[in-house]
Amino acid sequence: MEMTELSALIGRAERVLERLERVLPGPAEAPDWSAAHAFLWRRKHGRGSLQPVTVPHGIRLKDLQDIDDQKARIDRNTRQFLAGRRANNVLLTGARGTGKSSLIKALLNEYGDRGLRVIEVDKSDLVDLPEIMDMLVGRPERFILFCDDLSFEEGEGAYKALKSVLDGSVSAVADNVLLYATSNRRHLMPEYHDENLQVRHVDGEIHPGEAVEEKVSLSERFGLWISFYPFGQEAYLEIVDHWLRAFGVPKRKAASARQEALQWAMMRGSRSGRVAWQFARDFAGQLED
Repeated sequence: MEMTELSALIGRAERVLERLERVLPGPAEAPDWSAAHAFLWRRKHGRGSLQPVTVPHGIRLKDLQDIDDQKARIDRNTRQFLAGRRANNVLLTGARGTGKSSLIKALLNEYGDRGLRVIEVDKSDLVDLPEIMDMLVGRPERFILFCDDLSFEEGEGAYKALKSVLDGSVSAVADNVLLYATSNRRHLMPEYHDENLQVRHVDGEIHPGEAVEEKVSLSERFGLWISFYPFGQEAYLEIVDHWLRAFGVPKRKAASARQEALQWAMMRGSRSGRVAWQFARDFAGQLED
């Protein structure tokens, strides 16, 4: 091939590469960190970005009732993290509507002015965690990567991505990043009855099968487990009363709402903090007429 033909071929290849670079998504650009205390990771047209949450949820730690032990444990871990001391990734598990997600939002409201930042990542985007963390290395803020309602089915790629980030990667996780996740499943994956048949007895000790071990191994990578439980009737009514007062319902009216609150919970089939809040909003809204 003559030199002129080779030069022409190289030129054509370079032009093709330039076109591909314009089409293919590049690395995510850092956002304006001063724009918000919370960010959402979103992927559009193949390109990921951090979108600021300019109007975050206003719930406060004192609004979360009857979960004092859970609040104290995650609050202590978060304060250690903010102080630059050792702290753990956190897995919050248990009954729906008991305040798991609200607790993360309340922590942001409590400590946002002290440098805490929350980045919410959908489960489907967990494969992007390394790209997200590249943007956080060296930042002065302290970041919680938050994944809500986390659960996996067999063979999902996001499962391996999360497992790698928690402690399985060759590179260390930045010391200004923790991962907080909520789930209704303690082991994050569905458990089946036939898996119990895989249990082996060796020298008097019980050894779970490989399927069970794999499911437990991911949740064990969270250093702090915090469990939430369904509320009893009195705890549920205390939460109702708190929100009625927070919504400005007069004390006399709030006292008369007890039976209606119980009927509301019965219709919903649940006595949870979320149901109590929803009832109080409805009750207060009717009085605003």
